[in-house]
Amino acid sequence: MNPDLTHTRNIGIMAHIDAGKTTTTERVLFYTGITHRIGEVHDGAATMDWMVQEQERGITITSAATTTFWNHNDREFKINIIDTPGHVDFTVEVERSLRVLDGAVAVFCAVGGVEPQSETVWRQADKYKVPRLAFINKMDRVGSDFFGVVQEIADKLGSNPVPMQIPIGSEENFRGIVDLIERKAIVWKEDEEMGMKYEYCPIPEDLIDEVEEWREKLVEAVCVSDDALLNKFLEDRDSITVEEFMEYARRATINMEIVPVLCGSAFKNKGIQRMLDAVCDLLPSPLDKGSVAGIDPRNDQPITREPNDGEPLAGLVFKIATDPFVGRLAYVRVYSGKLQEGVMVFNNRTGKKERISRIYQMHANKQNPKKEISAGDICAVVGLKELRTGDTITSVGKPMILETIEFPDTVIGIAIEPKTQADIDKMGIALGKLAEEDPTFQIRSDVESGQTTINGMGELHLEILLDRLKREFKVECNVGTPQVNYKEALTAEVKHRETFKKQTGGRGKFADIEIFMGPSDENKGLEFIDEVRGGRIPREYIPSVEKGFKNAMSNGPLAGFPIEGLKVRLVDGSFHAVDSDQLSFEICARQAFKHAASKANPVILEPIMAVEVVTPEEYMGDVISDLNKRRGQVEGMDSRAGARVIKAKVPLSEQFGYVTVLRTLSSGRASSTMEFSHYEKMPINLSNEVLEKVTGKV
Repeated sequence: MNPDLTHTRNIGIMAHIDAGKTTTTERVLFYTGITHRIGEVHDGAATMDWMVQEQERGITITSAATTTFWNHNDREFKINIIDTPGHVDFTVEVERSLRVLDGAVAVFCAVGGVEPQSETVWRQADKYKVPRLAFINKMDRVGSDFFGVVQEIADKLGSNPVPMQIPIGSEENFRGIVDLIERKAIVWKEDEEMGMKYEYCPIPEDLIDEVEEWREKLVEAVCVSDDALLNKFLEDRDSITVEEFMEYARRATINMEIVPVLCGSAFKNKGIQRMLDAVCDLLPSPLDKGSVAGIDPRNDQPITREPNDGEPLAGLVFKIATDPFVGRLAYVRVYSGKLQEGVMVFNNRTGKKERISRIYQMHANKQNPKKEISAGDICAVVGLKELRTGDTITSVGKPMILETIEFPDTVIGIAIEPKTQADIDKMGIALGKLAEEDPTFQIRSDVESGQTTINGMGELHLEILLDRLKREFKVECNVGTPQVNYKEALTAEVKHRETFKKQTGGRGKFADIEIFMGPSDENKGLEFIDEVRGGRIPREYIPSVEKGFKNAMSNGPLAGFPIEGLKVRLVDGSFHAVDSDQLSFEICARQAFKHAASKANPVILEPIMAVEVVTPEEYMGDVISDLNKRRGQVEGMDSRAGARVIKAKVPLSEQFGYVTVLRTLSSGRASSTMEFSHYEKMPINLSNEVLEKVTGKV
């Protein structure tokens, strides 16, 4: 292993479901010598799809990490790979993986092109500023269109895709690529040991003009970022060496000015070796990403740590997993310093020290023990009991808080109860472990009814979790019908004065506040503005008022659904020198919310989903008619690979069981994808029905 960080790559494989991410990863493991037999997803034998549920369904559910090595230009590169899910219900796995990765390979289907989840993962990569390559897979499939997908990446994702290869042949005649930099054609041939091996050959005559055209576009796209290089190119188009050009292409990729585009067929073992070369040549090392920025919790000042072993430790926990043999595994990206076995580390969220008992380098669900892990690497640790996803661990005495990971709100819930009395405690422990692993899985208990509901990102998400309860934890449950996670919002601003007094003998309680309360401008969380002047309320009580409103938002005035966004202006108040304290003002704020919210014209909000249906032309009318019945709003229609694509916004409450209905309407030929879009006010008649169901009164 080369200890030089310039030869380390931390990458993720991301894409829409069924674009071929896991198949691509399996080929990478085979060609780098980690596995000696290719595991196929459709056989349930893929190394990275190790969960039973993944093998049965042929989809990736949890992100799996592995480490492999690749020799390129006589140098050995260490590549840490995370294979992420493509289904929208497990988008949290992509989110937390991209937060800690330095680069990514975005896989696109040569037939499907840019699909809905492709857009979602692309936005997530933009959010964390992750440079990426595009790999257009399935070039051997009927209807494949390399240049069409390149255009879609530009149009739909607003990126600057730059082909570095163009295909030789397409569909069943796809047999190779032309490397535009080196002006070399590469053709794959069957090989007993390697499955496929490539060899160089002359560029086919009919492609020479096309190669020159695309090569010029490639060189221009890279040269734009550097005037000296551009002038050199304009003076003599062949004066730039391959090494010089790759250096500038790498810089443009890391700065996210271009997205290099490659192509191949992972299933047919074509294009994987060249993709690995491109990962080494173009994607950033931890050194390219540079120092990591955070906050010193002792004084709230920004601080940075460099990616080297001599710095104090700084690592981010991006995933918690439970292993039946080694227990609770915390996946950590080490940004600076060394993580060593048996050493105490500091958890910046809890303010506690904990000892690392064991360190592992992961290969899917298998652990390879390590004594220490250096800066820039990814590992899993055992022994840290109180860690959660998003926590920062540092050297003791050298605290630092890194930017945490944000997770979306849940949109669907179902009521569950154990089948036997003996399973009550087991179910509680099992749900706790699953919630630790998955931040988008939430458990809520209704104190009055004693009912437990589990909440997640979609029907498949909850189905998988219930399956895991049964198989891994041996807990059988009775399950209710799916419930939508509604929210409430205020639509008017009200002025309110609240006085809280309590006298029970001895020291009492007193707080008095005057507020304006209404909808938030951002419509997200609490927007609290302190406008108190002249010391009418002492400064130390103001945070308690804010805390009171924040806590009160979890129970809206209509049916107890959480409030989506709230704006509170604290304008006046009074206090008692003896009886006032922080708790008095917190209780006063909660009561003010309760009394004022019902006067602020509260409404119920429902989750709206972005739905995309791909259907043959002849069923389009029936599909649109059905979406209209579901209160859907069709926003556009498109063509893709001989089929029609319908985009619509549909309330989640109308979408239960939609897959079955769509199959019936289209004789099984249409498919759909759905992801959360936003919350919207419900029609009054339907919100009354929800209120009646929840509260028993309108």
